[in-house]
Amino acid sequence: MELIKVTTEELLKEALAIRFEVFVREQQVPEELEYDDFDVSPAACNHFVVQEQGRIIAAGRWREYEPGVVKFQRIVVAKSYRGRGIGKVLLLGMEQDAKQSGYPVGVLEAQCTAEAFYHKLGYVTESAEPFLDANILHVKMRKQL
Repeated sequence: MELIKVTTEELLKEALAIRFEVFVREQQVPEELEYDDFDVSPAACNHFVVQEQGRIIAAGRWREYEPGVVKFQRIVVAKSYRGRGIGKVLLLGMEQDAKQSGYPVGVLEAQCTAEAFYHKLGYVTESAEPFLDANILHVKMRKQL
């Protein structure tokens, strides 16, 4: 298993493809809500993938949210690879990259079904109540990197 920072159009296409599979096909997120201006090129955002035996099995991205704070987004693991610690590898790698880039704080908007996963990695829930994003309940979370 290898964590890779996306620097090519080919890897970005593969990251977007796994996001399509998980968010659009599996979770029924409307395609127009899944992609945005941070997906137009590898330089538009800090995209990462996890590769195993030549296959992309996870993806995520981070970007500056406000001065000193990054936002982790679009974190996915292919269905057949879940429960093996791949999401942890992906997120910790992105956190390390953000910290090395000078950001001491990370935030994310977690699906409620993944809230416990993020708690285990040190995130604290900030939302008083869950909110809907793409018809899926989410909570805002924060962590000192």
